[in-house]
This record gives sequence, C-alpha cells and structure tokens, in this order.
Amino acid sequence: MQLASGRAPLFPVPMLICLVVLLSTPLWVARVGLYQYLALEIMIWVLFALGYNLLLGFTGLPSFGHGAFFGVGAYAFGLLQLRVWPNLWFDLLGAVLVTAFLGAAVAAFISHRRGIYYALLTIAFGQVFWFVANKWHTVTGGEDGLLNIKRLPADFGFVSFDLASNNALFFFCLVLFAVVLLGLWRLIHSPLGRILSAIKQNETRAAFVGYNVWLYKWLAFTLSAAVAGLAGAMFAMAQQSAYPNVMSLHTSGFVVMMVLIGGGLVSFWGPVIGAAFFILARDLLGAYTETWLLWYGLIFMAMVLFKPEGIAGVWQAWKARPRKTPVAAATRAGGVL
Repeated sequence: MQLASGRAPLFPVPMLICLVVLLSTPLWVARVGLYQYLALEIMIWVLFALGYNLLLGFTGLPSFGHGAFFGVGAYAFGLLQLRVWPNLWFDLLGAVLVTAFLGAAVAAFISHRRGIYYALLTIAFGQVFWFVANKWHTVTGGEDGLLNIKRLPADFGFVSFDLASNNALFFFCLVLFAVVLLGLWRLIHSPLGRILSAIKQNETRAAFVGYNVWLYKWLAFTLSAAVAGLAGAMFAMAQQSAYPNVMSLHTSGFVVMMVLIGGGLVSFWGPVIGAAFFILARDLLGAYTETWLLWYGLIFMAMVLFKPEGIAGVWQAWKARPRKTPVAAATRAGGVL
C-alpha cells in the first residue's frame, strides 16, 4: 500500500463522514427499519477491523487467529469487573493492557517468520486461547462464558453518565472510537507507518537499509492486538457477557473478510466499508434466509476473483478513470471524420 507523499490532513473528509453518519444514527436508523444496537455493533467491528488492518493492510502480515485477541479483551474486561474492581476506566484500560501483553508475547514468538508460516502460527496461538477459554471453567465459565457483565457508569469525578441504555453506550463508545480512529490515521501517516509500509513492500530491503524488521513487526502486532482488545471490551459491555465463540476461527475469518471485501489492502477506509457491509449483509440477508453466510461467501469469492482490491478499490478505479472532455471528444470525432 502506497502512502500519500504529502502531509496527510488531520481530519480527512472520509473520517468526518464516518463520524457524522454514526453520530446521526439515532435520528434515522429506526426509520429505515433497523435498530440502534446495530449501529453500536457495526462501530465495534469497524474498530476491530481497523486494528487488524494495521497488521494486514499496512504491514502485510496475515494473522488468521486475531479473533483470539478480540475475545481476550472481552474476557479481561469481564474478569476485571467481576473479580478485581468494578470500575469502568480500570476495566477498560486493564483489558487493553492484558490484550497488548498477550499480543506482545505471541508476537515475540512469530515475528521472525513470514508468509504462510506466520499465518499458521497465528492460527495455532488463536486456537490455544480458544481452548483455554473453553476448558478453564473456574475462570472463564467454560462454554457458558462470563455472564452478568454490567454496563458500569462513566464516572469523571465531577459528573457521571449512566451507560445502561443502548443509546448511552453507543455515544460513549463513539467517543472511544473517534479517538482510536484518529490515532490510527496519524500512526499510518507517521514515520512509523512508512516503515511498516516499507516492510510490507519488501521486508528484506527494509532490513538492508537498517530497520529492525523484527521489532517493527512485533510492534505492529502488539498495537493491533491492543485495538482488538479494546473492541472486545466494548463488545463485552454491549453484550453484557463474554463467551468462547468470539475467540473462534470464525471470528478471525470474519474480520479477514471484512478487511478484504472492503478494500483494506488499498485504503485505510476499506475496513470501515467492509465491516459495515458484513454486519448489514448478515442482518438483511439473515432476515430472508438462514444460509446468509453462503450468499455472503459467494459475494466475497466474486470480489476476490474479479476485484481483489475490494469495494474501496472499485471506488478508486472509478475516480481514476479517464474523463471525456468536450475538446477530447471533438478531437476524436474529427479524427474519425
């Protein structure tokens, strides 16, 4: 993925559009036959996909077990709330730190690998986390998961906001989402982001010019896991539970499909498009058939076969098409005559 050579705007137009659309959902989402919780769920998955795309789209590292870190964030948030201290800020920060620590530990084992070996190791570690969540009944609750996770109030000392309703939780998560979105945008347009892009384009050449490739791959994986952990913690708040299914290979596969079908390999905004497309397709197709995933899979295969750049790639190709000007049209017409 080529980064823009000029200075990136602090608040690009797509970012403003994304935030305005999310902010305005309480005004129109019910009128189109949808529900507010869907907007919250889309936002959480968009955050997860954006964090994952830091690894796949910008560093070129294929992780097929990333759902494990989404699940770790959910479990860490629940366990910290239920067994340590039921404080929203402590539980959220703790979930991110725990996930980042485990992500750093996994990255330390796999960052010296590349390609298919890297991908297979991520699957293996992901399955280890999933197995632990399923079998460690005294801690994780086994297949039943963690229940009774509460939506704790956001206490700022001088004022406290109740997050019990879907609307209140949505606006709270929207603030977190905006902060992380801006942070990721600035990161990929920073010197660090350019180094990650160089590693994606040619890892050997990046090492030859003096970059510690292992360290940067480790850092990219750790940051991606931390964002996944935050998304998982938000998901635990939304669902008021944490369960092993969110750590499965299915979840890992879903986020990969979101990034690819949205165009994360060619655009920062691809995961936003892909996650929204996936969740809406799940609900809209699921309203008509239980085999919605079959039809989504066919759409995904068609996209990969005929337009691997994804939806964002289709938009970029349309914008870059040669435009017919009156002078050019008249010239061609005169040539024909």
